[in-house]
Amino acid sequence: MQTDTPEINPVDAQEIERFLDALWMEGGLSDNTLAAYRNDLRGLSLWLTANSGVNLIAAQREHLMAYLAHRYSTGSKARSAARLLSSVRRFYRYQIRESRLVDDPSARIEAPKLGRPLPKSLSEVQVEALLAAPDCLQPLGLRDRAMLELLYACGLRVSELVSLRLEQVNLRQGVVRVIGKGSKERLVPLGEEAMNWLQRYFTEVRSDLLNGQPSDFVFPGRGGEALTRQAFWYRIKAYARKAAIRVSLSPHTLRHAFATHLVNHGADLRVVQLLLGHSDLSTTQIYTHVARERLRELHAQHHPRG
Repeated sequence: MQTDTPEINPVDAQEIERFLDALWMEGGLSDNTLAAYRNDLRGLSLWLTANSGVNLIAAQREHLMAYLAHRYSTGSKARSAARLLSSVRRFYRYQIRESRLVDDPSARIEAPKLGRPLPKSLSEVQVEALLAAPDCLQPLGLRDRAMLELLYACGLRVSELVSLRLEQVNLRQGVVRVIGKGSKERLVPLGEEAMNWLQRYFTEVRSDLLNGQPSDFVFPGRGGEALTRQAFWYRIKAYARKAAIRVSLSPHTLRHAFATHLVNHGADLRVVQLLLGHSDLSTTQIYTHVARERLRELHAQHHPRG
C-alpha cells in the first residue's frame, strides 16, 4: 500500500527499526512512545540527507545543532525540541552500546530549558463563589467557610491549615503564626473577613463539633484530632462542584489565588514571598508570570483588537 510518508535513507531506516525493536524488547514503552521515537528519528534522517548529505550514524554534533536550529526557526517549541533531543540521545546511546559508534554526537548538546508550568489559580469571582458555597446554617458548613476564608486570606498550605493550633491564632492582633516547611515560622495577617468568620466559628460551633472532647487544634476532626488533609480536600472539591467551578483544582488552588491576586493588585513580590514562606524569591516569581498571563487573557477577551 502506498503512503505519503517520505522515503528515508535505507541504512537509516534499518538502524531506526533495529533501535525500536530493542526498545520494544526492553519493554515499558507504549506504541505511541515508540511511534514518537520513529517520527523524530525519521525527521532527522530526512533533513540530514537533504541538507548535509550524511546519514544518522555519520552525523556529527554540528549537524544535530543545525537541525535543532532549523526546528526552532520553523516554530518548534522548547518542549518539542527537548523530546526530540531525548529521542536522538537514546538512539545514539544504543548505537554505542552495540559498538556501531564510539562517540555520541548528542552528548554535548544542552537540552532547552523548559519553563515551569503556571500554577492553576481562580479568578476573584470564582473565589467568591467557592467561599460562599458552604451552608453556614449548618455547623460543618460554618467551620468549612472559616477554613476556606483562612486559606484564601493567608495563603496557607492545606497541611498548615489542618495542623493549626489555638495558640497560633491571635484574633486580638489579627495574625496567625504559621509553621511551614522545615519548621520555619512566619506571621501572616488574617484580614477582617477571615477574622470575622473565625470569630463566628469559635463562638457558635466549635464546642458543639467537639462534643465535649478536648482539642488544641483550631479545626479538629473526630475525637479532637487534627482534620486530615484528604478529608478537607474532599470537601473543597464538593464545594467547587456546588459553585459550578469547572477548572481543575489542586490542594494549593486557594494558595495560588492568594498570591496571584496580591500580585495583580500591586503587592511587592518580596512581601508575597514572606507571606507564602518561600525561602527563595525565584519560587515566588512564578506569580508574576501568572499575572501577565491573566492580563493577556483579559486583553484578548475585551480589547476590540485583542
